Amino acid sequence: MKLFIASSLWIVLTVFQEHIFCFSLNLPASPGYYQDGDFVIGGLFSFTVSGGINGSKFEFTDINLIPAYAHFYLTKHYQQMLAMVFAIEKLNKDPKILFNMSLGFYLFNVDFLEMKAVESSMALLSGESPPIPNYTCRPEKTDKLVAVIGGISTGISTQISRVLSLYNIPQISYAPFDQSLGTQVQLQSPYQFPMHTTALYQGIIQLLLYFSWVWVGLVISDDMRGELFLRDIIEEMKNHGLCLAFAEKIPETAAVDTVHEKLFFERFTLTSVIVAFGDTCSLLYFVEDTIQYHTFHNVWITTSDLDLTMFTFYQNTNLFTFGGLSFSFHMDEILGFTDFLTSVQPRKYSHNIFIQEMWSVLFGCPYIYRNGVMEPSRCEQNGSLSTRPFHDWDMNTSPYSYKVHAAVHAIAQALHEELSLRVEGESLDKSVFQAPLPWKLHPFLQKGQLGRSTNEGNVENKEVSATKLDIFNYQSLQSGTEAQVKVGEFVFEPHSVQHLSLNEKLINWGRYHKGTPVSVCSQSCPLGFRKAPVEGKPFCCFDCLPCPDGEIANETDMNQCIKCSEDQYPNKQRNQCLPKIMTFLSHEDTLGAVLVSVAISLSAFSAMILGLFICYRDTPIVRANNRNLSYLLLVSLMLCFFSSLIFIGQPSTVTCVLRQMIFGVVFSVAVSAILAKTFTVVVAFQTIKPGSTLRMWMVTRLSNIIVFCGSIIQVCICAVWLGTYPPFPDVDMQSEFGQIILLCNEGSTLAFYCVLGYLGFLASLSLLIAFLARRLPDSFNEAKTITFSMLIFCSVWISFVPAYLSSKGKTMVAVEILSILASSSTLLGCIFLPKCYVILLRSGGYSRKNFFK
Repeated sequence: MKLFIASSLWIVLTVFQEHIFCFSLNLPASPGYYQDGDFVIGGLFSFTVSGGINGSKFEFTDINLIPAYAHFYLTKHYQQMLAMVFAIEKLNKDPKILFNMSLGFYLFNVDFLEMKAVESSMALLSGESPPIPNYTCRPEKTDKLVAVIGGISTGISTQISRVLSLYNIPQISYAPFDQSLGTQVQLQSPYQFPMHTTALYQGIIQLLLYFSWVWVGLVISDDMRGELFLRDIIEEMKNHGLCLAFAEKIPETAAVDTVHEKLFFERFTLTSVIVAFGDTCSLLYFVEDTIQYHTFHNVWITTSDLDLTMFTFYQNTNLFTFGGLSFSFHMDEILGFTDFLTSVQPRKYSHNIFIQEMWSVLFGCPYIYRNGVMEPSRCEQNGSLSTRPFHDWDMNTSPYSYKVHAAVHAIAQALHEELSLRVEGESLDKSVFQAPLPWKLHPFLQKGQLGRSTNEGNVENKEVSATKLDIFNYQSLQSGTEAQVKVGEFVFEPHSVQHLSLNEKLINWGRYHKGTPVSVCSQSCPLGFRKAPVEGKPFCCFDCLPCPDGEIANETDMNQCIKCSEDQYPNKQRNQCLPKIMTFLSHEDTLGAVLVSVAISLSAFSAMILGLFICYRDTPIVRANNRNLSYLLLVSLMLCFFSSLIFIGQPSTVTCVLRQMIFGVVFSVAVSAILAKTFTVVVAFQTIKPGSTLRMWMVTRLSNIIVFCGSIIQVCICAVWLGTYPPFPDVDMQSEFGQIILLCNEGSTLAFYCVLGYLGFLASLSLLIAFLARRLPDSFNEAKTITFSMLIFCSVWISFVPAYLSSKGKTMVAVEILSILASSSTLLGCIFLPKCYVILLRSGGYSRKNFFK
């Protein structure tokens, strides 16, 4: 009994001491707003950036007196609080969900300060602000607390969780999904709405590829979430051939280094497109410290977590956002929410200090703080939120508001399931419907669409298979208003569908871009050029070099040129391979026709001389030096002229073999005949007396032997050539641009030059003997003319070798034909024209007796 009395006294003293402590602090009224209910949900929101530059709270009696640098009201964030109010009001109208019980709320503004988030979290537990750790000054508020919704960033959510997790109170964070959140909290991590980050990365990549924006800058928050985004997006960019112009991490405090700030700004001029990733909180200082000094002409690609349109404290913010594109995960419309926003007025929520404050800021009317409490403002009570500018207020549901609304319904559903279990197990008395202990809601919350980050940073079984993202464009409409216009969507399904659809006609690129902006490090290489990497720069920076000979580039920005096949050639622009033209020295060509005409003419001329010699066969000048040799020489020269015709026309196996064989043999006969004539002169005048029958017989026999031996040796050389590696038809695809030259391959080059060498040997021998016999006395002595003709003959064929080797295609064939015609014409003209002159014009001046003078 004594023990019982002592325990009772201890409890009474403890409770009394607690209340004495609470009231002895003489605390001011709570800055939060409380609405009672059977169950209370805490709400920690960020409406303003309280503290400004010096960290002290701004308190002005007139909104118009607030200086520009201190005007840090993010008015669009008030919609998040209204989403919670709307959801609770709607749930309270349905008696089936909470069994005729009601939901209340306890709202706090934590600004964007983590310390204030800790303070407000403790105020939720103690019922007072500033809070009293481990004391409950107002049990009517704290005992009904079942869950908390907040905060807007990873850092704030973490600090809230550090407090609430000590008491195992469920927390639902409406901050952007952060897979590292679970590793930053010592105890239980808050619930998050799972997000398919891969879909967001792929959506950004596909958008960049769609507009061919390959040179992109990144602006990220300087936290773990930003680091993960930077790592993943850079990998995706590399996989898709995109380059990073720069990656700028936004510090948590404003930059004060002027030099660093200048370099910071210059980096933004490197590219036309910048991808910004973060949340409103992480980029506040960037906006504060940068926008007021600079105007950007870039196209900004952001996510719905970063709404730059809400920063109204700088007049040139619109220059920063117009033309930008924003990704937002597709949300279903919250039925009735737009009508609710339209109906919101201060008189309807006269005790809600946050709605009063929001109205004062949005409508620019005075308001007063007295003793920490804001008195009712003298604003227009009948105004409407729908009349506010877009950068101040958006009647469309924001992603943050959508999450807050969904979080309220998730808590209500968990309460419904928990109460349902108690109703089934117990009688329907009033005690059944007392507020459950907060931690009893965890099993029901985990079954819903929410998820918790594990130590590995993943959300358990909350990833959805298909994700749809809407793409918005921030525009200034013709009516002078501003709006986020949906211009496309991206559907992502792992290992399946990835579909980006855009309506470019709806996109407004802002005042600085007349059309779709171009964002490249180097201009695209045109057709016919290839990319050459620039040392020390990313692969998107390159020089354009023309394709080398024989290669093309039929697409822009090719890394390597394509080599045309052997039967094709590149056009002048080097962007297309064209079929080569088959060509050879034909009779229809001008050169071919001229050569044919010359060859036939010379052959006919040779035939005329032969006919002349036959007609005057008994004259001394024809009989001199063996007229049979003259006939043979004329016939061989005529065949030499005709042999050149075989070189003209499309090569075939027969013509390729015949042209060189006939040329070698016929010329050997001709030169052997000249050699025999030379020997005839020497033998006739130096070894045998004139008029001797024996002399004439010996001369004839010797000349026949010389012609036969000289010819048969060449025939043997040609036979060996035919038996080993004979000439054959071939093609030359490289010598002439755009042409395939049909020609005869000589087969054995050694055999070809052996034929020419043997002809050279016979010609040189004839030249030498004729030169020695040039001074023999006789009016019919042919030694002088043979010497001169063979001198020219040797010069022609000596010149032929370098000319033949240096020429290609038709020219090579023409060189050989010209050499044949020139050398044959020389022999014909030098040896026979003087005799024709004598026969036709001076036949009387020569008689048999003159022959031996």
